[in-house]
Amino acid sequence: MEIKEASSADLCTVRDITCNTIRTIYPRYYPAGAVDYFLKYHSDQKIAEDILRHRTFICIDDLGNIVGTVTIKENDIGRLFVLPEFQGKGFGKALLDFAEEMISRKYTEIILDASLAAKKIYLKRGYTETEYNTVITDNGDYLCWDKMTKKVKG
Repeated sequence: MEIKEASSADLCTVRDITCNTIRTIYPRYYPAGAVDYFLKYHSDQKIAEDILRHRTFICIDDLGNIVGTVTIKENDIGRLFVLPEFQGKGFGKALLDFAEEMISRKYTEIILDASLAAKKIYLKRGYTETEYNTVITDNGDYLCWDKMTKKVKG
């Protein structure tokens, strides 16, 4: 397994990992309007900007498949997704370990927005809820998430 910085050539792959995961996993937790909101939020423009600013990383398995992605903006972890067929095999843990290690080099606290699908994972990793958020989507569905933090050594 290897984690490396994404390049502009990886834009479509990062988008596909993000959208595939959202379309497959999120309907189990969220109504359709919230799923659509997530898909729009992770636009090509936002992904391209994060890649350009050296914030986005990809996880490659031992066979050369790009199986996951994470974005690190200062001390904020975002867009952490692993393709559904590769979940439960340690790739998400590796991406989270990588992001936490990168952030802990400069910061004493990590922040992230946790979806309902991922909240339990973050709680097990020592994150605490600091804020509960909701937004009403275009079709009137609610999207709910938690802002979470974790103290680390800087």
